[in-house]
Amino acid sequence: MREGPDTAAARITGREVTGVRALSGALAEVSLDGGQVVIAKRQDAPGGVGTEAAGLRWLGEAGTVRVPAVHGHDGEWLVTERVPTGRPSRQAAVRFGRDLAALHARGAAAFGVPPPGGPRDASIGLAPMRNVPGDDWPTWYAEHRVLPYLRRAVDDGTLRPAEASVVDQACERLPGLAGPAEPPARLHGDLWNGNVLWGADRQAWLIDPAAHGGHRETDLAMLHLFGCPHLDQVLDGYQETAPLAEGWRDRIGLHQLFPLLVHTVLFGRTYAVQAVETARAALAR
Repeated sequence: MREGPDTAAARITGREVTGVRALSGALAEVSLDGGQVVIAKRQDAPGGVGTEAAGLRWLGEAGTVRVPAVHGHDGEWLVTERVPTGRPSRQAAVRFGRDLAALHARGAAAFGVPPPGGPRDASIGLAPMRNVPGDDWPTWYAEHRVLPYLRRAVDDGTLRPAEASVVDQACERLPGLAGPAEPPARLHGDLWNGNVLWGADRQAWLIDPAAHGGHRETDLAMLHLFGCPHLDQVLDGYQETAPLAEGWRDRIGLHQLFPLLVHTVLFGRTYAVQAVETARAALAR
């Protein structure tokens, strides 16, 4: 029988548990003696909870966007600080944009490099994600972020070979479409709206990272793909701190190919169609 979140939290923190509230099958709020409440999360994806813990610590040490503190983890469970949630505001969104720009500027040793202590074979959501370092973003992005999921989608029958050829063509043209060369940024890596918590402290917090070295426009493209409250203000704050290269809006679709193909692998045909349409739009530029 699997260990529960209360038992795991008690063992990992060394504290007595006084209550537990399940949030999902793999996530729970656990109350500890003294009144502290933590989050206990079970992770079965490749790389396990060690991937997420390493990512949170790497993002947190930048001292920019806030992330929950890691209280500890083992091979199955991760225990982190609980973030009391509030409501998004325009002021918090501008600050988030500034802090996100500062996080990206902290950089990484290479594209694809994992956080210190993070595994090479990691995950994004429930999909495997290999952190293989590279020096040239277009080549690295095609080889290690787009094409692995494209091939799997074809093998699974979710994407037709003729459709896959459109994405292949976009990858071939990446060097001419990618814009000016940028240094590797310190990415959250899975920055959709659900991984941005608006705290009761009127700040944005980042959770559930798939952190690695990458192109800073990738995090911003993810925010565009799934929406974010006050996104215009987030971008205003970002641009004030670290202006994006000319033409960045035209490149959003290129950076969205990665998450769209991940979602194709995980959730099916709807995302496959969207990925192909996005690749066609990039080729038409």
